[in-house]
Amino acid sequence: MLNEWFPNVKWEKMWEATVETLYMTSISVIATFILGIILGLLLFLTSKGNILENGVINKIISAIVNIFRSIPFLILIVLLIPFTKLLVGTMIGENAALPALIVGAAPFYARMVEIALREIDKGVLEAAKSMGAKTTTIIWKVLLPESMPALVSGITVTAIALVGYTAMAGVIGAGGLGSLAFLEGFQRTRTDVTLVCTIVILIIVFIIQFIGDFITAKLDKR
Repeated sequence: MLNEWFPNVKWEKMWEATVETLYMTSISVIATFILGIILGLLLFLTSKGNILENGVINKIISAIVNIFRSIPFLILIVLLIPFTKLLVGTMIGENAALPALIVGAAPFYARMVEIALREIDKGVLEAAKSMGAKTTTIIWKVLLPESMPALVSGITVTAIALVGYTAMAGVIGAGGLGSLAFLEGFQRTRTDVTLVCTIVILIIVFIIQFIGDFITAKLDKR
């Protein structure tokens, strides 16, 4: 029946493209989560009135985050071509999309991390400081645990954005569902291929949202 409804869809290719999209998304989400937390912590800790207050470093990091967060993703891919070729050795395939995906998403998530950290009750931080807790202790025992529900919620939003980014990267040869929808669907006017790719992407997004909401609800103690 599926072959009757979607006569042009090659299911082996569809599965392969889905795996490529999941690969690009999962690797970039993990890297974005780590880099975003590091950048967000630095933005928060070096801001005025905080433990590592340093106006110069804060402004530099903030400028870098703002610049990369503002560049449209397709333009960012083009700008990063020399860096990607140096790092991966090619501009084709799912691995070639990873640098742009991570560089595009990490600054976006870093701002979410900073906002989440600013929402923490200052009384909790002051109590930790008054007890002589080290900076590393405050980070691991106070900042990250207290902000974890917001951090998970933020990475869920970022992961969904990354699924969209992988589709855009696919248009210029990065592989995945975006590439399949463009090359096999749009360029060959096979609407059924484009439709199935869209449905699979939507399913991935719904699953990510469900998992993110579930984990956030479990972590939120309020």
